[in-house]
Amino acid sequence: MLNHKINIIMPVSKSTTVKGPGISKSSLGSSSLEKFFHNSLKDLYWAEKNLLKTLPKMSKNATTEELQSALDEHLVQTEEHVNRLEKIFEMIGERAQAKKCEAMEGLIKEGETIMEETKEDSLTRDVGIIAAAQKVEHYEISSYGTLTVLAKTLGFNEAAELLAVTLEEEKQADIKLTSIAENNINIEAEQED
Repeated sequence: MLNHKINIIMPVSKSTTVKGPGISKSSLGSSSLEKFFHNSLKDLYWAEKNLLKTLPKMSKNATTEELQSALDEHLVQTEEHVNRLEKIFEMIGERAQAKKCEAMEGLIKEGETIMEETKEDSLTRDVGIIAAAQKVEHYEISSYGTLTVLAKTLGFNEAAELLAVTLEEEKQADIKLTSIAENNINIEAEQED
């Protein structure tokens, strides 16, 4: 009997690529989806870093202590969101880099306009600040939700977990703002001149 050694060569598909922490940039694929994910991370990183400048302005312009406290609390969370994004960039072997987020820039400008156009120390200004902040939260909820799913799709499971934590914090911030508005500010603002 002859002993024949058979070598089977199987092509490796992109779907079998393993990704995770410590993967170098050169070992990552360069699919369109990965590029989109990376660009979206850059966009969100810019958005969060700019919120670090905007939230203190909103807090300073808020009339009620309850709203100021909520904005200050979210500022601390936003600092953590920036740190998480930096960890995610590291996990996928990329340098943390911001790309101007046109949507967030517009939302920030709208918030600034609201503060300029409402009466100082009025509850109407607080209503406007809450409205502007919730638009920001809704944008972030959408962005973090999308990136969480994309990270899972691309096999960046640890990144997906971090994105999901931030997603939940953004949802909770939105709920808190709604509660502040509905419990007193909207009703009292309606009675202002």
